[in-house]
Amino acid sequence: MVEGFDVVKNPQDVSFYAGLLLTSYSICQAITTMYWGPLSDRIGRRPTLLMGLTGDLATFVLFGLSKSYKWAIITRSLNGFFAGNTAVVKSVVAEISDDSNRPRMMALLPLMWNIGVVAGSAIGGLLADPANQYPSIFGRFDILRTYPYLLPCLVGSLTTAMGLFVGLFKLKETLVIEPAVPDVVTQETGIATEATPLVSTAPQQNGEPLPAQSMLSLLTPTCKFVMATNLLMCLAIAMGDQIYPIFAASAPADGGLGFSTRDIGISLSVSSVAVLYLQLVAYPKLVQKYGTLTCCQMGLKIMTPFFFAMPFLSLLSSSIERIIAGKTFMRLPMPTDWMSFVGFEYCMLWILLIGLLLVRITGNVLAFTSLNLLVSNIAPSKATLGTMNGMQQLGATCVRIVGPLISGTLWSWSIKHSVPFPFNSHFVWILCSCLMAISWWMSLKLPNS
Repeated sequence: MVEGFDVVKNPQDVSFYAGLLLTSYSICQAITTMYWGPLSDRIGRRPTLLMGLTGDLATFVLFGLSKSYKWAIITRSLNGFFAGNTAVVKSVVAEISDDSNRPRMMALLPLMWNIGVVAGSAIGGLLADPANQYPSIFGRFDILRTYPYLLPCLVGSLTTAMGLFVGLFKLKETLVIEPAVPDVVTQETGIATEATPLVSTAPQQNGEPLPAQSMLSLLTPTCKFVMATNLLMCLAIAMGDQIYPIFAASAPADGGLGFSTRDIGISLSVSSVAVLYLQLVAYPKLVQKYGTLTCCQMGLKIMTPFFFAMPFLSLLSSSIERIIAGKTFMRLPMPTDWMSFVGFEYCMLWILLIGLLLVRITGNVLAFTSLNLLVSNIAPSKATLGTMNGMQQLGATCVRIVGPLISGTLWSWSIKHSVPFPFNSHFVWILCSCLMAISWWMSLKLPNS
């Protein structure tokens, strides 16, 4: 998409401008994250969520109408403004659950996230520029030639439209504000009435009401380790999610795979199927057997070698490119006259790629879901659960701002300069691997309780 805009003068700069586009979304999301929560406390969870869904639906369709980089930046930024209410969703889940089912219900949130990320990337890759990808089906629609990225945005916005419909007609308000009960003596008359409780319902200590806990008071040593682990993990994942499509689309000479947009979508669609089994079937069993903390550590541990191994696939792509004398080869289905020359290498490339992506999504499910549960577990009370979720969401949003910028800039720098390993095209992936390794080491410091 970015490559089609006039702003890119050198193909090697695509990752930098793509990083800016993603960062604009995250910056706007970070700005509004701490405002959606208090707004939902005042006007309720339901209207706040409906406002966010309505804005997301409108701005996402406008993003699909992008024909210039400036329009894409503006609409993507507006989309980020309405995406800051993710913490409100966590508050709703916390309010409709109890200690007996909260872990299971909280696990549904990363499930939806993983499905959305993987399926959304696959839809974008498969349906982008449909008039040229599928001329026999979409070639006659002039609007899809004028706006080549409108179709994936329309398909993606269908889920938002469904959520808005359900919210309008099925979602009930979960925020229940108890009416104020007069204390032992009314302020006006100084006389107790029949409505006056014998014992004050306000929490007290030595006859004085307990002060509200500040955000800093919640940052216990355990909380700091959990939040830091979450930040480093989210930073590595944000950098990896940003760089994979660029890595896959780059030429093997630049350290990439030489994939088409359609091939990138196909590679990501496999993960969308796997995440359903992992989240709904495998994860509950693993948590029951090993516990939340151990599952978190397992996820962080197995994602570390994934990031390190991914760039080595480019060596196999380079071998295939040399065999076919530099022709464009990564197009499914594989031409039959090439199969006799590169059939084995081609099959091995896809087998290794899908295997690595499955390792990545397995680690993502284990670590991301477990960290969400750990944040809920370390909250001192239900009254502070919303604040803890807001802190986690704000931190994750902030690293999504710097992650794409770091990965995009480093990728452009590494392929522009002839530098030796590990500062070549492997550098971004190695950095992600190191961040994940540090995150895993920090998780080992968490108490089992």
